[in-house]
Amino acid sequence: MQKTAFIWDLDGTLLDSYEAILSGIEETFGQFVIPYDKEKVREFILKYSVQDLLVQVAEERKLDVEVLNQVRAQSLAEKNAQVVLMPGAREVLAWADETGIQQFVYTHKGDNAFAILRALGLESYFTEILTSKSGFARKPSSEAATYLIDKYQLNPEKTYYIGDRTLDVEFAQNSRIQSINFLESSYEGNHKIQALADIPHIFESK
Repeated sequence: MQKTAFIWDLDGTLLDSYEAILSGIEETFGQFVIPYDKEKVREFILKYSVQDLLVQVAEERKLDVEVLNQVRAQSLAEKNAQVVLMPGAREVLAWADETGIQQFVYTHKGDNAFAILRALGLESYFTEILTSKSGFARKPSSEAATYLIDKYQLNPEKTYYIGDRTLDVEFAQNSRIQSINFLESSYEGNHKIQALADIPHIFESK
């Protein structure tokens, strides 16, 4: 019988990192004299992504988006110490590990993700970690999920993408896998949670 698998998002899901991300964007905007409205930026990146924000700003201000990305990445890397775990993250990862659930990461973060997970002592929980540098089309494209399913012979019906945004549910839906998310969704494969500690309860009756 094929086992259950978890594919984890990081920011806002396992990592309480939005304040560090917002601080990094504020510093980046400051370097390029771009007006910064914290709440508007927060709302935008939660609905879309940081990359979408930088692309939009670069187009509006005739800037090189790659330069913006480099400055932001450097600023964010300096804030790794500000990134903490979401409540219950370590406990759920340990529970899944003990239960025999295979765990992966697919994040839009760059390779800084490895440094953060290493610093928090989490890297060993994951069979493979995919970042924005792994070469897959960004969410909600199913490319990354297809790669993991094929490589590790995962059962889509028992594979869950765990995230915190609509984009993450769309990724799961496009990948034809299950979704665990902090948001409500019309996708019938989505399981809404209030906290990470709710995840084991989803599997109590399975």
